[in-house]
Amino acid sequence: MYFAYSNDVIKMKTILNLTIFLLISCSVTPQKEISKKIPADTFSSNCHSGLAKHYNSSQNAINIIPNSNPSLIGMIKIDGGDFLMGAPDILGRDDEYPQHKVSVSSFYMDETEVTNSQFAVFIKATGYVTTAEKAPIWEDLKKQLPPGTPKPADSLLIAASLVFKPTLGPVPLNNPGLWWQWKKGADWKHPEGPESSITGKENFPVVQISWDDAIAYARWAGKRLPTEAEWEFAARGGLKDQPYPWGSEEPYDGKPKANTWDGQFPYNNTRKDNYSGLAPVKSYAANNFGLFDMAGNVWEWCNDNYSSDYYRQLSSETSKNPTGPIDSYDPNQPGVPVKVIRGGSFMCNEKYCSGYRASSRMISSADTGLQNTGFRCVFSIK
Repeated sequence: MYFAYSNDVIKMKTILNLTIFLLISCSVTPQKEISKKIPADTFSSNCHSGLAKHYNSSQNAINIIPNSNPSLIGMIKIDGGDFLMGAPDILGRDDEYPQHKVSVSSFYMDETEVTNSQFAVFIKATGYVTTAEKAPIWEDLKKQLPPGTPKPADSLLIAASLVFKPTLGPVPLNNPGLWWQWKKGADWKHPEGPESSITGKENFPVVQISWDDAIAYARWAGKRLPTEAEWEFAARGGLKDQPYPWGSEEPYDGKPKANTWDGQFPYNNTRKDNYSGLAPVKSYAANNFGLFDMAGNVWEWCNDNYSSDYYRQLSSETSKNPTGPIDSYDPNQPGVPVKVIRGGSFMCNEKYCSGYRASSRMISSADTGLQNTGFRCVFSIK
């Protein structure tokens, strides 16, 4: 699980001995001011694929009965086809290369990110308890830590999640802990902490959702999370070799095309796109496939494990419905599994990152919830 460098949680971060998640808001290297590709290991992550043991969330998920008659209302049929997966230009990071041929079969995809109202129906029907609502269990947590790691104070083993807090002015962009806080009581119903609420935000994307939570919802709905290949194919909307889901126009040119950070990150958002934080789904134009928010608003979980050299493994021939590597590998944290997230969020800024590029890949741990991470589901056509 990721923990932010802040005064109230620095002890926890030290104890866990986990590197801060530079990937969550985007690259630490200015994306438009470079002339070479950014190495994949720029993005540190501390992840745990599969079902997170220290939260026992597997017990929650396996008790959910899959829906045998899923509803396709609110889903778009995506006709399968071939495409070049990966960065079409020099602005990609190392793990976005090489471009390689991929073929995907037809599938249905949610036209929007799963909303608060949709997730609430799931919670009411199942009684599911999300990752952020559970306190870590030390006996399980220590299995993920170096031998001899001392137990933290009980006051630190609390139900909490990560909340974004803008800084007062310019700060070094290589320390996300300056704008993230580990906050008690932050969860999907209280995305910014216990004092916040989703009342009146039923049509906003649900956030503070871990991969485990997304898997549980998809199981209940009779659907699944998209593969990384399906996600990128859908995001491109049939466009070839274009950097963004809408084409080649730069994000801040013309009318707003996505919910991103306009201005200077992480302290001044000009709200050119009308929002400083999350936006309701369907606030911006859909792509050519009729899918909304395939760029910006919230990062979206994919089903795949992540490996930094996976694209190189696929480069010799056309891959048919790739599902990601069997084993995950992040060179910055060898031996620690990671999952793929896609699409960028309201925190992505062009001078800081281009997470909303169609080929942009980021990674996170299965038990991590954040204020800018959600998901959408797909359904296979048999």
